[in-house]
Amino acid sequence: MVKVSLDNVKLLVDVDKEPFFKPSSTTVGDILTKDALEFIVLLHRTFNNKRKQLLENRQVVQKKLDSGSYHLDFLRETANIRNDPTWQGPILAPGLINRSTEITGPPLRNMLINALNAPVKTYMTDFEDSASPTWNNMVYGQVNLYDAIRNQINFDTPRKSYKLNGNVADLPTIIVRPRGWHMVEKHLYVDDEPISASIFDFGLYFYHNAKELIRLGKGPYFYLPKMEHHLEAKLWNDIFCVAQDYIGIPRGTIRATVLIETLPAAFQMEEIVYQLRQHSSGLNCGRWDYIFSTIKRLRNDPNHILPNRDQVTMTSPFMDAYVKRLINTCHRRGVHAMGGMAAQIPIKDDPVANEKAMTKVRNDKIRELTNGHDGSWVAHPALAPICNEVFINMGTPNQIYFIPENVVTAANLLETKIPNGEITTEGIVQNLDIGLQYMEAWLRGSGCVPINNLMEDAATAEVSRCQLYQWVKHGVTLKDTGEKVTPELTEKILKEQVEKLSKASPLGDKNKFALAAKYFLPEIRGEKFSEFLTTLLYDEIVTTKATATDLSKL
Repeated sequence: MVKVSLDNVKLLVDVDKEPFFKPSSTTVGDILTKDALEFIVLLHRTFNNKRKQLLENRQVVQKKLDSGSYHLDFLRETANIRNDPTWQGPILAPGLINRSTEITGPPLRNMLINALNAPVKTYMTDFEDSASPTWNNMVYGQVNLYDAIRNQINFDTPRKSYKLNGNVADLPTIIVRPRGWHMVEKHLYVDDEPISASIFDFGLYFYHNAKELIRLGKGPYFYLPKMEHHLEAKLWNDIFCVAQDYIGIPRGTIRATVLIETLPAAFQMEEIVYQLRQHSSGLNCGRWDYIFSTIKRLRNDPNHILPNRDQVTMTSPFMDAYVKRLINTCHRRGVHAMGGMAAQIPIKDDPVANEKAMTKVRNDKIRELTNGHDGSWVAHPALAPICNEVFINMGTPNQIYFIPENVVTAANLLETKIPNGEITTEGIVQNLDIGLQYMEAWLRGSGCVPINNLMEDAATAEVSRCQLYQWVKHGVTLKDTGEKVTPELTEKILKEQVEKLSKASPLGDKNKFALAAKYFLPEIRGEKFSEFLTTLLYDEIVTTKATATDLSKL
């Protein structure tokens, strides 16, 4: 075993040694053990410099795009990978053969139980966009998964008892999404810098649960977010190899599905599957983040201005091309091509509106099935039966055998012109309304927020911010009023929305809309552009103490 020093490692929180969710006796101390910390510190020290280099590379690409002399295209240097028909992904892993319906949600204890009890095949437990990364959310998410995998997650609240409907071995397969490469965990410092949040989330879950998951025949499996280059996938693959060697399990035991949710990654899908090779379990269409990334990377090009968000759909030219290329890529390489999120939630007090929403979900899933997806996502257990009814028509656990005949070019992936697309005052209001509501909830520790009968995560707030930045920067003209979008106009409407939302808030003066607006304002005035809202806001939810915990007492 490699000897790992915890010198110059600082844990800036108290470690709770009392169980919080009785009757389970699991505590935070059972997660933040000395040996688990040694494992994640080893991964961080080995791979963090490469992580930072790859993040810098994203900005190099952005500067080239901003110069106007460079356009995204398929990489010449990896043409041999794309043109080689012989390589394939691995055989499908246990518990991942049928993924027709996947449910997603943050690792909150009650939501975790509800998801595992849902009539779905797999469950993506999300430490990323649907979770606000407070210390308690992140570390108790690990506690909850530890307990779920050991059938000891049941708990009672004053209002309700939460219990699994059976043995976890017979319930949906758990797939964990750690935070993206751009995020850090500021409650744990290694060599005077915060640890990579990706390594923190992955490492603790893997270290404590990998062998138990293997015993169950269910993992360990992961979803990998926000990557922009195939070398970022290689970094994950290198981490997987070291992690498996460290605990003594065969390489290739881990499987990872990559969310293709950035525009640059769409040009490197095959390379991403290739880099993960024995660990690949496919690709997924992360639709809202993909729209966010498209605006972000092309924000300074007046030829790529998107209209009101509700007019950007999966049938928009650039979105349709991305879906078709993803399915073709995955099936040619023998791995799953997963569809996107149905974010709708039941509308209990309006049967007519609810039926309309459910019809929209059904039609969306039919489109995905027809295109060739092997399964799709839902955000709420009530939507699972709809997805099941659609995908049972595959007649097989997946349709990897179906390779659609289509050729998607670089120009197709960049075809952002949307026929009859409009930018209106209502589009501004909608972006501000959704963005403010999400940011306010996130600042209070909630990353999975019901807004307008949709379960929203960080991606929708990112779309709001990016669109407003882009519209202001290029001074677009509103279709309904003929008015030019200016910093003054977006600021005026922002103030109106803050006042309206603050008055309606059940929290009264304790709401955080003013704080959300403080961060939102420079972005929507076009004065600055942050890579991610979540990193911009993160310091507001960090709760470190001045004196580090004595690690010798763990």
